[in-house]
Amino acid sequence: MSIAMSIARFGSTSGYRSVASSVARSVATLAVGGLALLGATSAVAAPPPPPDPTLWVNPESSTLGHVEELGLTGDARDDALSLAGISSASWFTGGSPREVRKDVKDVVVHAHADHAVPVLVAYNLPFRDCAQYSAGGATSLAEYTAWIDGFARGIGNKQAVVILEPDGLGIIPWYTTVEGTQEWCQPDEADPATAAAERFAMLNHAVDTLGALPGTKVYLDAGNSKWLNVGDNTDRLLKAGVERADGFFLNASNYQYTENSVAYGRWISSCLALVTRAGGALGDCGNQYWNGGPANGWSGVEMSSYGRWTLGNADPALDTAGVDSRYAEQLGDVTPTTSFVVDTSRNGQGPWDPATSANTYSDAEDWCNPPGRGLGVRPTLDTGEPLVDAYLWIKVPGESDGQCFRGTGGPLDPERGMVDPPAGQWFVEQADELIDLAAPALG
Repeated sequence: MSIAMSIARFGSTSGYRSVASSVARSVATLAVGGLALLGATSAVAAPPPPPDPTLWVNPESSTLGHVEELGLTGDARDDALSLAGISSASWFTGGSPREVRKDVKDVVVHAHADHAVPVLVAYNLPFRDCAQYSAGGATSLAEYTAWIDGFARGIGNKQAVVILEPDGLGIIPWYTTVEGTQEWCQPDEADPATAAAERFAMLNHAVDTLGALPGTKVYLDAGNSKWLNVGDNTDRLLKAGVERADGFFLNASNYQYTENSVAYGRWISSCLALVTRAGGALGDCGNQYWNGGPANGWSGVEMSSYGRWTLGNADPALDTAGVDSRYAEQLGDVTPTTSFVVDTSRNGQGPWDPATSANTYSDAEDWCNPPGRGLGVRPTLDTGEPLVDAYLWIKVPGESDGQCFRGTGGPLDPERGMVDPPAGQWFVEQADELIDLAAPALG
C-alpha cells in the first residue's frame, strides 16, 4: 500500500526571488517550540544555536510560488497566504549534485540568518514511489550517492532537519520481507537480484553522510500506522541504518491520527529496543494488527484506524493497553530510545473512511486527496511526548496528491466530481477544506 508521496512541482526554492518581493511580506513567521531536538555536537563545531530558534517559514516557499504562478485572488489567495505563514518542509527532488548543493545551501543559509531551523526533504531515490504518482528520481546507485553528497555539502555546518526519502522503506523494488513475502513493486527496469540491496546501500550512505554533519538531524521513513506491521518496519529500519540515524518519521503525506502515529512510533521504538538490546526477535514485536497482551488477557483484535488510539479505550480496537503491556513485560528495565517525528499537516480529521461515501469503488485510493480532511497540529519541536522529537508539516498542505480516479477510468475524481490537479500542483478546493476543518482550528 503506497502513500504515493506527492512531490512539489518546484523541487527547490531558487526560483522565488520575485515571490519574496511581491508576496512574502504578507506572511508572518510562526514561532514554534524549542530546540532541544537539535543540540547536536561534533568534532567539527556547528554554529551556535540562535536565541529562541524556531522552525523556519520559507519566504520563497512552493506555496507562495503557486500564488504567483496561478495568479490566485480572493479567498484562494488568502488561503494560500495563511498556509504559507506556517512552517512546512522544503522538498528537493532532483537536479545534479552541484544544483542540489546550491539549492539546499540557499535554504539553510537563509534559515540560519532568520534564526530558524529548516526542514529539508530528500526525495530522489531511483524508482521512487515505484514509478506511480510521484515517479522519478536518480537512475543509479552512483548517481544517488553523488546527489546526497551534494545535498550534504549544501547543509555544511548549519542546522537542519532532514526527512530522508518518503516511501524509501515502505516501497522497495524487488524486496522480500522478513516474513518471506515478495512485495508488489517489481519494475522491469530494476534488476531483481540487486535492486533491494542497492536501496539499503543508498539509504545507509545517506544516513552516514548526513549524520556526520554537526548540526543535522536525519530521520528514516517508517510509513504510517495503517501500513507495515511493527516487526516488518523495524527490520527495514535496521537494514537502512536507523541505529546511526536520529530516528524515523511517520505519516508523511498521510492522514492517520496523531495519537495513532505516536502509539505506533512508540511500538517501533520498543521493537528496536527489544531486538537490539533485550534479546528478542522481530516476531515477538506486538503490532497494530493484533493488540493482545497481558493487560487485556491476550484477547487481541486488529486496531482500527478510524478512531484515536488511547490507553484503556472502551473500544478494544482503539485500546493500546495490550500492546503497551506486552512491550513493558518483554523489555523489563530496557528503555526504548529511538525517537521519531510525525507529519501532522493534514491529519486533523484523521483518515477518510470510504465506507462513509455514497459511492462504491473498486479502489478507493483513500490516501489520494480524500474529502473532508483538515490541518492537524501546528509544527513544533515541543511535543510533550518523550520519544517524539517534533510534529512537522512534511507534506505541503494544499498541494495535490495526484489525479485520483478511485478505480474508475477518469478523468474525474468521482468523489469530488472534478479533475484533481497533478501531484504537487496547487489544489484550491482542498486547501479550503483543510483550513475550514483544521483541528485545532486555524487562528
